[in-house]
Amino acid sequence: MNEQTTTRPARPAAVVLTPAAEERIAELMAKAPEDAIGVKLSTPKRGCSGLAYSVDYVSEEAPFDEKIVTPGGTFYIDGASVLYLVGSTMDWVVDDFTAGFVFENPNAKGACGCGESFMV
Repeated sequence: MNEQTTTRPARPAAVVLTPAAEERIAELMAKAPEDAIGVKLSTPKRGCSGLAYSVDYVSEEAPFDEKIVTPGGTFYIDGASVLYLVGSTMDWVVDDFTAGFVFENPNAKGACGCGESFMV
């Protein structure tokens, strides 16, 4: 009897990080608290549209978090947030008045006027 092994192709990451976002993660990890193992993206319920993007230091891995290893540090995506973020791109943008992570999220059906929250 012939045994067949099936291998699945690697699944792409839920969120694509631009080079600028990866550089910012490296900067954050360079000055991170001693117990930080990476930074984590989550989508807590907040703001006028329902969900917000939140990037924070994380000190331990959670079982269902998605893990993306970058040259400057590990980036986690909250397991409960992955469905809201699949296909998104995360960038780091600096202009004359502000600096911050910017998200291009194909799942967002709308956003508040200030850009702080979104709905799916």
